[in-house]
Amino acid sequence: MELLTLEHFAGHVNETYSAHLNDSEVPFVLVEARALSTRPQQPERMPFSLLFRNGSAFLFPQQTYLMRHESIGEIGIFLVPVARERDGFLYQAIFN
Repeated sequence: MELLTLEHFAGHVNETYSAHLNDSEVPFVLVEARALSTRPQQPERMPFSLLFRNGSAFLFPQQTYLMRHESIGEIGIFLVPVARERDGFLYQAIFN
């Protein structure tokens, strides 16, 4: 499997990713993809953060979700709820 980098996601901000959850698919929109450091800490990749929005009133638990995107394919992403908004919740994934 290829090591995921910020470049895999940066061109897909404001696009929908589908998470498999209890025999259904839940939409998460990638609202931010940003580097966490300006200097390399590991030669393999720079640390980065992804921020997803989900419009459900239900708070999904912190866990790894199998996410699907038409260009990236299927990948497991560990999402942590970080904020509540008027129209749902924000979830963050950190890659280091």
